[in-house]
Amino acid sequence: MPPTPETVEVDFIAPRHLAGGGDPAWITVPLHRACGWSHGNDPLMPRVLLSSPDQKALLRLEPDPDGQWWMLSHAAEPDRLAWYASFGARMPVELIAAATDTLTDPAPPAGADPDPYEPLQRIGWSPAAADNGLVSPDGTAYLQRLGSAEEPGAWFVTATLGPDRPVWQARFGAHTPARLVTAFTAALADPKPVPRIDSGRSLPTGDPNVVTRRTTDVLAVYVAGALEERVHSLAARHAAPPTSPIPSRQPPAKNNRSR
Repeated sequence: MPPTPETVEVDFIAPRHLAGGGDPAWITVPLHRACGWSHGNDPLMPRVLLSSPDQKALLRLEPDPDGQWWMLSHAAEPDRLAWYASFGARMPVELIAAATDTLTDPAPPAGADPDPYEPLQRIGWSPAAADNGLVSPDGTAYLQRLGSAEEPGAWFVTATLGPDRPVWQARFGAHTPARLVTAFTAALADPKPVPRIDSGRSLPTGDPNVVTRRTTDVLAVYVAGALEERVHSLAARHAAPPTSPIPSRQPPAKNNRSR
C-alpha cells in the first residue's frame, strides 16, 4: 500500500488586508532570483538590503518597533523625481509584492496612468470624511491622498481595527508612479483569500465577525513549491511571451473545514 501523501494545514484568510504579514521571502527571493536584484551579506544585522540591477531602486527590510519595516526607494530619473514607498510589519506580503512585481515588469503597459482609486471604488469603497479619501465597506481600511488636484501629495493606506488599533500603514510618496499605487490598491481590492500557515500567531484579530478563516489540508509538495513557481513565473516575463496563456496550477485540497 503506497504511503499517504504528506499534507500541511493551511488557513485561507479574508479579507486579505487582515491576514498578517506572511513570509518575507515571497518578496525578497523573486527580486533576487527572478529580477536580478543584488543583496549584501551581513549575518550579524537583522535586515535585508536589495538593490536593482541599475542601482536606482533599493528595498530595505529592517525590524523597527516604531516605524515601517519595509522601505522601497527610487532615485530620480530625467522625467521623474525621486520617490519612495514604505510598508508596516503586519502588511500582507501579497500587497507589497503587487507593487514590486509592477516595478520590475520589463514591459509595463503604455498609455495614460491608471487611477489608484478605481479598483477600490469598483468593489464598493465609499468616500471618507477626509479629503480625497475612501473607506472600505467594513470600515477596517481606508485610503487618503494628501494635497490637492493642483499639487497632489503622498498616498496613505491604513488597516485598522478601531480608532486606537491600527494594524498597518502603506505610504507612497507624491512622485511614486501611479501604476505602482494602482497595483497595490488592485491587490487590496482582490477578494481572493490569502494562505497562511501560522495564522494563529499572525492574525491581528480572530474575531469571526471581522476575519474569515477557512482551514484546508493541502499537499505539502504544493505548499513547498509555491514560492518556486512564483519565481519561475516572474522570470518568464523576461523571455518571449508564450503563444497561448498557461493556466496557473491550483493546489488540490484534501478536505475543507471552516472556522
